[in-house]
Amino acid sequence: MGFVDTIANIIPEVRGPTEKRLSLKVKLQWTGIILAAYFILGLVPLYGLSEAALSQFEFLSIILGASFGSLLTLGIGPIVTSSIVLQLLKGSGLLKLDTNSPEGRSKFQQIQKVLTLGFILVESFIFVYMGGLTAQVGISPMILVIQLIIGGILVLFMDETVQKWGIGSGISLFIAAGVSRTMVTQLINWLPATNALGDQYAIGALPRMVQSLAASDLATFYAALAGILATVVVFAIVVFAQGMKIEIPLSFGMVRGHGIRWPLNFFYTSNIPVILTAALLANVQLFARLLANTGGFGWLGTFDANGAATGGLVTWLTGRNLLEHVIQGGFQPIFLLHALVYILFLAGGSLLFSLFWVQTAGLDARSQAKNMMASGLTIPGFRKDPRVLELMLKKYISPLTVMGGISVGILAAVADLTGAFGTGTGILLTVMIIYRFYEDLAKQHMMDLNPSMRKFIAK
Repeated sequence: MGFVDTIANIIPEVRGPTEKRLSLKVKLQWTGIILAAYFILGLVPLYGLSEAALSQFEFLSIILGASFGSLLTLGIGPIVTSSIVLQLLKGSGLLKLDTNSPEGRSKFQQIQKVLTLGFILVESFIFVYMGGLTAQVGISPMILVIQLIIGGILVLFMDETVQKWGIGSGISLFIAAGVSRTMVTQLINWLPATNALGDQYAIGALPRMVQSLAASDLATFYAALAGILATVVVFAIVVFAQGMKIEIPLSFGMVRGHGIRWPLNFFYTSNIPVILTAALLANVQLFARLLANTGGFGWLGTFDANGAATGGLVTWLTGRNLLEHVIQGGFQPIFLLHALVYILFLAGGSLLFSLFWVQTAGLDARSQAKNMMASGLTIPGFRKDPRVLELMLKKYISPLTVMGGISVGILAAVADLTGAFGTGTGILLTVMIIYRFYEDLAKQHMMDLNPSMRKFIAK
């Protein structure tokens, strides 16, 4: 740990606010500034990059909040990867830190920051020297590496700025922004693309529907319509499931007759498990593509000229658009087995990270009982004892952790298989991020809002 402390002290840190409570105006300003900076970085191309190397990584940009070929090529990949590693170390007991204490949380954040910096360096070299990104003739590959490192460090500090000065976290903000941009593009983009039959149609679903009707191509029309309907249905299901909760009645020990209902969401660990699982899946696919460039590790994944998986483990961990295959007539029975494996992987990964996150984030029954007791809350009809409250909470928190983790994984996987815009996982994450933003707004800044907006939020 001494080495980690030394490195952590060297790395610059975004200084937090001196005020105990920032106003909503200040938080919105900083969130808007970072969001604008995120989009600007995504428009700055890497100097000396060969254009031919970009197309095979476009599918990863949604989950990793990346824009390949720009300063945002790494995206949030290093941050989320470091979190995955620490979650596994903490859950396995190899990393012994009490994250329920302020000192333990501070130490955990220091380790994660150092580990993130390490992944920025490693991934930058891997991208360039394993053939993921190739330099133009006459340009040193180190020029690309340096640019990737600079972009990764900027994203690290932008995430830290949002956490301390903005609303939510930079990771959530970047994912939501990237998915929203992709959804708009997939809906209204009129630029042409070639379909499986060699016909030219617009990329966006709406103009593609108009063109396909004019050409009497009903298969393309129904495929575009299915994508729109799948997106709407996924949105509705996620919003409904996000509102599901259990409310535990509690009373104030010092004031008789007064109490509250403590809500426990069905998605108890929110979107964290599916973010980590999706990022793990993205990293597997990413390294499979990079290793494929070396000519080995065919068992991990093989790819065609367009970057589509043709064999290996990656084909089983890729969510195929089953609706489009059925409509276009390219459905094969093996796709059902692929879909089952994909669902089991996302559900199992989300369950695993859900269990780890409860312990790491202080959401376990013991930590919650301590917080409630510190607020003077007790269970009506029971004596004021944290052990009693812990036992009662465990009856709810343990099942919610398991069922919520599995459900969020299954929902994300099934949504991916329907061909929803922005991928089902992306939609799930975006809706949950926006819903969490809404909840934070309602809890922390209700009185800062305009009266008309306050009335709307309170409904």
